[in-house]
Amino acid sequence: MKALLVVDIQNDFCPGGALAVPNGDSIIPTVNSLIERFDTVIQTQDWHPADHSSFASNHENKEPYETIEASYGTQVLWPDHCVQGTKGAEFHPELITDKSQVIIRKGFRREIDSYSTFFENDQKTPTGLSGYLKERGITDLYTVGLATDFCVKWSVLDGIDEEFTMHIVEDAVRGIDLNGSLQQAWKEMNKKGVKIVKAAEIFV
Repeated sequence: MKALLVVDIQNDFCPGGALAVPNGDSIIPTVNSLIERFDTVIQTQDWHPADHSSFASNHENKEPYETIEASYGTQVLWPDHCVQGTKGAEFHPELITDKSQVIIRKGFRREIDSYSTFFENDQKTPTGLSGYLKERGITDLYTVGLATDFCVKWSVLDGIDEEFTMHIVEDAVRGIDLNGSLQQAWKEMNKKGVKIVKAAEIFV
């Protein structure tokens, strides 16, 4: 069984947003065409409290994109983004959302960030997605969305660890690319065994 995993296509990650991925909205027509072809669609949504520990604004004398050492490892400090209840946290208005069976919200715990759609950044606290998919007999996940080098990458790596066959649709993802992070992300995903496909190859 196959499912489409649509990662964080939210206003703040698209041009004009607080943490915009370059050309992030350009993938939406391709993603929408894929949504129409899948029977099972899962969306994820970054959903931070305003005082989230990953926001640079909550750390004295820290600027966005600097790092700190958190209890769970190195944490990039971000501009305030996808704050619960704000327009920036909403899904992009052009994205088809009415076919989604479930929305996984992540990053809502103040003290820990969450890139992956399977686990918080401590790699221990589950989001519940794995159990949801396994109960429904989903074996293959086709991953699209934002950003390739953070939430998409970690979702792919964790999905493989959770014994799903993870596919990434290379023309339906976009990256931020901090200091070479995009190239590194593709390298890590390839090494782990992700299957790279193009949207046109997918027939469900």
